[in-house]
Amino acid sequence: MSKQSLSRSSTSSIYDKIEQAHNLLETCGNSLIEDPHIHALLNKLRDCIENTNQSMLTLGVVAECKNCEEKEGGSCCGSGIENKYEAVLLLINLLLGDSLENEEPSESSCYFLGKKGCTLRARHVLCVNYICQKLQKKLNREQLIALQTCAGEELDTLFILNEAIKKHIRTQ
Repeated sequence: MSKQSLSRSSTSSIYDKIEQAHNLLETCGNSLIEDPHIHALLNKLRDCIENTNQSMLTLGVVAECKNCEEKEGGSCCGSGIENKYEAVLLLINLLLGDSLENEEPSESSCYFLGKKGCTLRARHVLCVNYICQKLQKKLNREQLIALQTCAGEELDTLFILNEAIKKHIRTQ
């Protein structure tokens, strides 16, 4: 994929971006996984995502978000959020073993919001970092700091991995 194609992906539809991610996986997937730096970053990202998810579960964030989506008329995972995703971030999800398909996307929610929450492991910075007013009031200062520390590590690792993959693709 050319430099122009990588930058163009931010204005494509989610279906185009999913196709681009699959094409990147087909053309570059093996060389990406075999690159020691990228392989190590993928493993680190898995650990960081698990830490953030565990923190969110322990602090009650997951339950609060589920309740908001199911009983309070919808969550912050609204329609159009999927447009923030670029092909390389979707590729990272494929490299992590995730599927990009959603059997029953809702028109009123993000394409990637499934019955059990987000179907992606590697998520956009907005999705990882956003804490609504209700959660900000519910969590104490120490809990917020703990959650944001985990999320920050995840996002730092994701950024470094994203840039390493873009560089690898450009040099192919």
